[in-house]
Amino acid sequence: MMERNRLTGLVLAIPLMLMSFCEGAMALPPAEDIPEEVLRNEILLEARSPLDGEPLTPAEYATLQAELQEPTHPPQLGSDIRYNIFLLQLLRMFRTLTPL
Repeated sequence: MMERNRLTGLVLAIPLMLMSFCEGAMALPPAEDIPEEVLRNEILLEARSPLDGEPLTPAEYATLQAELQEPTHPPQLGSDIRYNIFLLQLLRMFRTLTPL
């Protein structure tokens, strides 16, 4: 009786194991796909400008990317915010002159 239970368990376990192996094989990407790690480490030999699409050399592309990352104008505060900051600074000055 005990051998029969083991045999039944084995007969049920083998198809389950085969199904799990098949699911793993179906989840793999196609062989012709280039892995993302390879694409990230790929050296650009030709590039296009993100502004107008003209071809650039790698040095020109790196320079353009550095220029685009730098802010061209300092951030400007609205007049209401500048006025509130002025009032807070004025209040701080009065508190140092007249402590309570």
